[in-house]
Amino acid sequence: MFSTSRDSSLLRFAIGFARNHWLCWGLLAAFSPASTLGRSAGWQELFNGKDLTGWRHVGRGKDVVENGLLRTHGGSGVLYWSEGKFGNCVVRVVYRMRHHNDNSGIFIRMPEAPRVEHGDPVHGGYEVQIDNEPETSGEDEYHVTGTLYSFTKPLAKPGRPGPEWNTMEITLEGPRTIVTLNGVKVTDFTEGDEVPPKRLDFEPERGPRPLEGYLGLQNHSRRDVVFFKEIAIQRMSK
Repeated sequence: MFSTSRDSSLLRFAIGFARNHWLCWGLLAAFSPASTLGRSAGWQELFNGKDLTGWRHVGRGKDVVENGLLRTHGGSGVLYWSEGKFGNCVVRVVYRMRHHNDNSGIFIRMPEAPRVEHGDPVHGGYEVQIDNEPETSGEDEYHVTGTLYSFTKPLAKPGRPGPEWNTMEITLEGPRTIVTLNGVKVTDFTEGDEVPPKRLDFEPERGPRPLEGYLGLQNHSRRDVVFFKEIAIQRMSK
């Protein structure tokens, strides 16, 4: 039992210290990047922040690692994960554009490992678009960030301009594909849903895509530069 004023002061100090200690931990958790907090609970990191282990590049240009970030560089091409296909999973990609707006994309459901930068990824799978301003290149909202390129109309347009960070999550659940961007749903598409006909020559062929496939990143052009700091997969129970 505390019976002196000194003991009472020590008790008040101890209680105050404990409260501040837990408050600091709470603030650290609240303001830590989501990509750091979410790395537990079964996430598999595909990009190690050091090199391109597990990845292969096809086409012109290249992808490089700079200051812990994966960067598109020098022309059109595809960087794909070479160690297997993915289906029934969530793909999380954290990225930012170098300029106010840049063009890239996430290829999903590619039935085979791509051999050329134009054709295989787009026509065999889907491209989840990264481009906040498709109208500047003569394209419509079916080509905006978070859509299945030219297949789906966006439910929202929550893309942030460069150099702000964006978090995209792509859920592959059987024949269903859901895309959220910065916590907002942009696409909810199931194989067999109605899609518009091709309007531009370079748009992908219509038709069903496989339930699982290779994953890739688009290196769009010399002008377009996009940085990726996290590419991760969380597999779902079948």
